[in-house]
Amino acid sequence: MTILCEHPPAFGVELEEKNIPVDHDGQENELVLDGGFVVPDTNSFGHTFRWDLVLKEEVKWILNYTVTQDYDIESERQTGVEEFYRTNHINQTYGFVKRMREEYGKLNRVEMSIWECCELLNEFIDESDPDLDEPQIEHLLQTAEAIRKDYPNEDWLHLTGLIHDLGKVLLHPAFGELPQWAVVGDTFPVGCAFDESIVHHKYFTENPDCNNSAYNSKYGVYSEGCGLDRVFMSWGHDDYMYLVAKENKTTLPSAGLFIIRYHSFYALHRAGAYRHLMNEEDVENLKWLKIFNKYDLYSKSKVRVDVEKVKPYYLSLIEKYFPAKLRW
Repeated sequence: MTILCEHPPAFGVELEEKNIPVDHDGQENELVLDGGFVVPDTNSFGHTFRWDLVLKEEVKWILNYTVTQDYDIESERQTGVEEFYRTNHINQTYGFVKRMREEYGKLNRVEMSIWECCELLNEFIDESDPDLDEPQIEHLLQTAEAIRKDYPNEDWLHLTGLIHDLGKVLLHPAFGELPQWAVVGDTFPVGCAFDESIVHHKYFTENPDCNNSAYNSKYGVYSEGCGLDRVFMSWGHDDYMYLVAKENKTTLPSAGLFIIRYHSFYALHRAGAYRHLMNEEDVENLKWLKIFNKYDLYSKSKVRVDVEKVKPYYLSLIEKYFPAKLRW
């Protein structure tokens, strides 16, 4: 999963201004700050505080210091993300994607189970995602468990939440140790015009396909309503895991495969771009993708999942929908 914040939010200490209630005697009641901390009227020695002055000066210093520090860190991070997309947009061409699909579609690198892949992925952090600094397995389980809570009867969706990012093993030496720009980040169709809703669209001007008349029109090499399964997407973990699941004969419903392949396709499910290439099945599956995306985006938290506790449940789903060993 990948989401980018074009305009960094304000950082630092947030204080909400509250009116100080007055009791029946005309005296101000205790001042309560966010977080439940009660500001006393006097200190331990019985001296009265001028909280209005103290707080203004202290908060001013804290805000100035914290915002400066956080802004510098966030600015550096955003610069790194933008450079990532510059490289990505220059190199993700129709020819490159075709070569990657042919090479990795052979599935001749490793044989392992889904759970073994989950453990292997635990070594990596997605550099394109400014919101995710935990190992990948944490995000996978947070996503899956959040879906499981709200959709207890859709076990295929729970499993999809667990496996949707497993294609990021492309970062591993056993899978060619591909650069991050060829593994993660927002995805988009190649072989037709790059829609302006794609993040950091300006860098596509350096992509050779922009000057190729075969690829730079609205439809390019495709036709109206051809179906997204006929469209080449920028190469990365989404398309790779889709190939792995499909070629290993998963019994997940088509909506599960759709989610795996297009969960980073934000130009479609956030901006509504490329709908002219969709068929009726895509339209139906998009409804499930939009449900899934709420959990993919907002389940990133510091609440740890007890892996050993939930592992038996997910192993049972893996057994239901996948073979014991998969070709990768």
